[in-house]
Amino acid sequence: MSLEEKRILLREMGKKDGASIKVYEKGGGYKALKKVLKGMSPEEVKEEVTKARIRGRGGAGFEAGRKWGFLPKDTDKPIYLACNADESEPGTFKDRHIMEHCPHRLVEGCIITCYAIGAKAGYIYIRGEFPHAQRAVEKALDEAREKNYLGEKILGTDHDIDIWVHTGAGAYVCGEETGMLSSIEGGRGNPKLKPPFPAVEGLFKCPTIVNNVETLANVPFVITDGADAFLALGTEDTPGTRVFCVSGHVEKPGVFEFECGVSLKDVIDAAGGVWKGKKLKAVVPGGASAPIITADEVDIPCDFGSMAKAGTIMGSCAIMVMDEDTSIPHMLLNVMEFFAHESCGQCTPCREGTGWVKKIVKRICDGGGKPEDLDKLVAIATSYEGMGGLTICGLSDAAAWPVQSYIKKFRHEFEALIESGQKATAGAAD
Repeated sequence: MSLEEKRILLREMGKKDGASIKVYEKGGGYKALKKVLKGMSPEEVKEEVTKARIRGRGGAGFEAGRKWGFLPKDTDKPIYLACNADESEPGTFKDRHIMEHCPHRLVEGCIITCYAIGAKAGYIYIRGEFPHAQRAVEKALDEAREKNYLGEKILGTDHDIDIWVHTGAGAYVCGEETGMLSSIEGGRGNPKLKPPFPAVEGLFKCPTIVNNVETLANVPFVITDGADAFLALGTEDTPGTRVFCVSGHVEKPGVFEFECGVSLKDVIDAAGGVWKGKKLKAVVPGGASAPIITADEVDIPCDFGSMAKAGTIMGSCAIMVMDEDTSIPHMLLNVMEFFAHESCGQCTPCREGTGWVKKIVKRICDGGGKPEDLDKLVAIATSYEGMGGLTICGLSDAAAWPVQSYIKKFRHEFEALIESGQKATAGAAD
């Protein structure tokens, strides 16, 4: 029996004109906003979202309501909302699908969030390589303005709220919240030291809440159906649903929405299982930076706590499946070429470490590996001695985790390549 999806965030996907305001309203869209404006104070909205414990869907898993609570009280500065729609993590395409197929769910979530935090302006920062998503969101914003869901005195109230799209230029570091804010301000998208955190001093040096697309898209459901309905889904550790993006060596790659806590193995099976009748070799469960797990470890619940106990991360729920013919050393080379290219270069451990690791792994894959290379790679990627824990943002740590886990779980493949002195073939990794 196939696993049944629980579509809340992707409810409009697959419907004719599903991205239109007409279809969204027909399915109950903007009822949450009307409910808020007619009878809920900003504090009541924040309390409901806090009660629901919506854990950040961008990867970190920090609760949205708690983050909103970090805003300074009685500030005389304007407050901003910044929606992180950069989605730079390799293997991740869930936010793109929400924006392309269900943009009004995101727009409504942004409007309600602005109301709750006292923001009159919000920005949706969309990855530059997502032109279809950009057009879909901009159209949805225009439709919302025509209905007076956005703009001056929305729905006849005294609240002025508007939201604007800002397009990025394709930099991985702009997925980091402070790098994104720098980019919105018109500067180079370099991450900044924290503290101060964005909730205290963010966009234009004003208090700013930064949330992911999927996180904000959950807000209308929480308001319409209540926090208890949200908490009834998923697990105690991670309530609600998640949008899983499954790619790699499966028969039916794509996006799927299931309750949190579903088995990783069942999600892979829902995507048709490993392609061409081959055996499963390994899985990266949360985007390219997530530590790899073996085929014997995939029967684990998909929630933040369970993934952490298994030595990996849930991250962005980007599940990358590898079959038995995949060269793990070559896969690591792919990953490290990406991170070395995307380092902004501010911090020495990241700037030098990513490039150094890439060169060593490439030498191994080219047939020139040395016996001491593996221990050297692990040392470079070790926290507080090499790349980990010593940089402004998390890119260096994100690059270090695959190095540590790939060598730990598949050391024999690297050793065999070094001993043979032969050039690695990517196998199905191509």
